[in-house]
Amino acid sequence: MQPVKAIPDKLYFKIGEVCEITGVQPHVLRYWETEFPQLAPEKNRAGQRVYKRRDIELILKIKKLLYEDKFTIAGARKRLAAESRFKLLSSEAPSDMPESASEGPTPPVSPRVSQVLREVKRGLEELLAMLNPSDIITPSK
Repeated sequence: MQPVKAIPDKLYFKIGEVCEITGVQPHVLRYWETEFPQLAPEKNRAGQRVYKRRDIELILKIKKLLYEDKFTIAGARKRLAAESRFKLLSSEAPSDMPESASEGPTPPVSPRVSQVLREVKRGLEELLAMLNPSDIITPSK
């Protein structure tokens, strides 16, 4: 596999530049656009694809998942979707909550709520294990 070149500091890249940076052929990039909804480069007035830095970073991630980690297209798509959901959930922390509200002791929770939370956690852990069992790091209980 070809070594990855540094991504130049500019706003837009033509498909040829992206191919040179990533080591991926143009027909492969066009195919990946059909398989990975996150990869959707804009088009300029002439109708040519123009990629941004985040597109190139995504291409490099897809390339790693497929060629190095040996994921299938479907598996890589699921992994990227899961990562997107996780980032979205992480960024949706309540911003209107006062700083002091997030610190200090947590209020007591009823036994019923605790049971429901344990069941939800168990279900989420099972779903996570289905995605890629070899990458799961089980937290200490």
